Amino acid sequence: MTEQQAIYQEVSTLLTKLFDIDPQDIKPEARLYEELELDSIDAVDMVVHLQKKTGKKIKPEIFKQVRTVQDVVEAVEQLLKEE
Repeated sequence: MTEQQAIYQEVSTLLTKLFDIDPQDIKPEARLYEELELDSIDAVDMVVHLQKKTGKKIKPEIFKQVRTVQDVVEAVEQLLKEE
């Protein structure tokens, strides 16, 4: 399993547990706000959980650009590479 696959799995699990999203609805191209019906508060919750998992602070300007599940995965992957 690649690092990106591991991050994707973690993000998928997080979306399912935190927001009761059906795992079948979670795809890399799924749009967070339109398709998965997350709102800005949900996005903040997700960032907080991802920060706890990674032990790193996620910059708000990075997360503002996130639109899809794959965008989240790439943002976390980039964050982990900044060590």
